[in-house]
Amino acid sequence: MADAPELVATLLTHARVRLTPPRDAAALESLLSRAWEAARSQWNPVELPAGLFVRHLAERLPEAPPGASIEALLEPLSLSELYLACACARGLPSAAEAFEQHYLAKLPALLAYLKQPAALVDDVCQLTRVRLLLRTPEGEPRINDYTGRGALLSWVRVTAVRIALKLQAADKPAPDEDVADVLDALPAPGIDAELDLIKHRHQSELRQALREAFSTLTPDERHLLRLYFVDRLSTTELGALMRVNQSTISRWVKSARQSIYEETRRRLQARLNLSAGGFQSFLSVLDSQLDVSLSQLFGEEDRPPGDSVMKR
Repeated sequence: MADAPELVATLLTHARVRLTPPRDAAALESLLSRAWEAARSQWNPVELPAGLFVRHLAERLPEAPPGASIEALLEPLSLSELYLACACARGLPSAAEAFEQHYLAKLPALLAYLKQPAALVDDVCQLTRVRLLLRTPEGEPRINDYTGRGALLSWVRVTAVRIALKLQAADKPAPDEDVADVLDALPAPGIDAELDLIKHRHQSELRQALREAFSTLTPDERHLLRLYFVDRLSTTELGALMRVNQSTISRWVKSARQSIYEETRRRLQARLNLSAGGFQSFLSVLDSQLDVSLSQLFGEEDRPPGDSVMKR
């Protein structure tokens, strides 16, 4: 580590997970430098030294599977938004102004579908601002909790939605329920080697059909699935927000999920030249991976365009 370039050494020193030393330290140094420069140019005039940015990034790296490269760990992260979050956590006024303009100012529109009184929405926005940007006797600003795994705007919205839930709840919320069984529209068998081959061979067709099926949902269904799959609100919390009972929310989620499944199945059947048995196996893959795919689609919608330096 002593011979590593400056930014690579910072990354390895402050990472809270076990990392495989890079085979090409100079290439990784260049990548980290480009990521810092790209983020700084996006948030001009927010000035954050490269070393501080890389240390902030290192402390938030996800757990690495055995043999995973550092580059692979950086690939899914929203690096430019981590830069802004780091600058906000350090109290830079220019960063707070950018955060206000690009994130907090969008909250009233993002919360409109909750159909809450304007006064309550104003309170939610103010509390979100205070919670995320101000230090308290208890600790650092909560913006420090953002890890870059997902869009910052979505993460801010989650914080605001949970604040809204607490403000408007008249009674103590019921304990969260396990809703996994509700989403299992069909039993999914285990994935063997043949099934895994089918899944990878037709991954692009699956994603395209899923996108097209997703586009057929109503705006209300898309909002519901976003809150459930991305924001991870339980059906109990969703019921409190939408002022209906939990069983109604469960029925709505199940119905929207089933609609996507059926429409995706219809489109795949028209495109794939599989045997009857092969197509049934592929349907098992579709059902078992549908929830993960929906979460990824929402993540792609929320992510700022051109954010990943890793793909350059």
